[in-house]
Amino acid sequence: MKLFVTGGAGFIGSNYVRRVVHRGEDEVTVYDALTYAGNMANLRDVEDHPAYRFVKGDITDRESLEAAMRGHDAVVHFAAESAVDRSIVSPDEFVYTNCQGTNVVCDTARQLEVDRVLHISTDEVYGSVEEGSSHEDDPLEPRSPYSASKAGSDLIALSYLSTYGTPVLITRSSNNFGPYQYPEKVIPLFVTNLMDGVPVPLYGDGMNVRDWCFVDDNCAALDLVLRSGQVGEIYNIGAGNEVPNRTLVDKLLELLGADESMVRYVEDRPGHDRRYSVDTSKMRSLGWSPARDLDEALAETVAWYQANRWWWEPLRGPG
Repeated sequence: MKLFVTGGAGFIGSNYVRRVVHRGEDEVTVYDALTYAGNMANLRDVEDHPAYRFVKGDITDRESLEAAMRGHDAVVHFAAESAVDRSIVSPDEFVYTNCQGTNVVCDTARQLEVDRVLHISTDEVYGSVEEGSSHEDDPLEPRSPYSASKAGSDLIALSYLSTYGTPVLITRSSNNFGPYQYPEKVIPLFVTNLMDGVPVPLYGDGMNVRDWCFVDDNCAALDLVLRSGQVGEIYNIGAGNEVPNRTLVDKLLELLGADESMVRYVEDRPGHDRRYSVDTSKMRSLGWSPARDLDEALAETVAWYQANRWWWEPLRGPG
């Protein structure tokens, strides 16, 4: 199969591309604008592979996108602005990239009659979940410009299915972590801070709960949905690793041999969702389950950042 991967130089996208290319069954084109989180170093180990090629381009550029997408069997649409804090400061680019970009991707795929379009979304579209877990047919209640733009992009993608019959599928994943994650995100930020003896900033009371899914497990789920999921369906992906941020910090302190003095409580993020939780029964019915538990995956992640300072150090901001 010929796969067209938007945002394939980003964190989750590059891990997905690496998985597919090394398996050796598909040809992969990465289409990426190389904004702040898109990094060619993420794909260094596949750049010479005969089944891989890269095209620099913006998903809102119809002409460029159509020329690059033509001839592919499936689209895997990762490209998005994806940081909540950045969306609070600069919401316009999130709405434009995530909504207009998804519109252009879906419309181009429709015109080129692509066989399958997998739209990658997030559990944040459900909003804060005080009790229980979100199901795929629950109402969307996003509470940040980022999550609202992703909810909008989900609806845009589904509208192409309803209106034109474009073969769209959607995944909504919980918080990912692992190698090649941009170091402003919480786990790589905390790991690299602790490696350099810099305190970690913990929002609010530290009791916001997230379900942490190792990126390789998430990519396995995404690939399964692409190949075996039912067109028109939405699939929640989560690892069942719901822990408060404070517990996550304690695990990282232990892995890096640091103590409580390295934790700094800071003013909470505006509109900070208290808890995310997704029901993953539909995803698991396809035969998927996470291959690593949280402690194992965190240890693997810490070891990767320790061994790859060359990758993350140039990307870090001050402090």
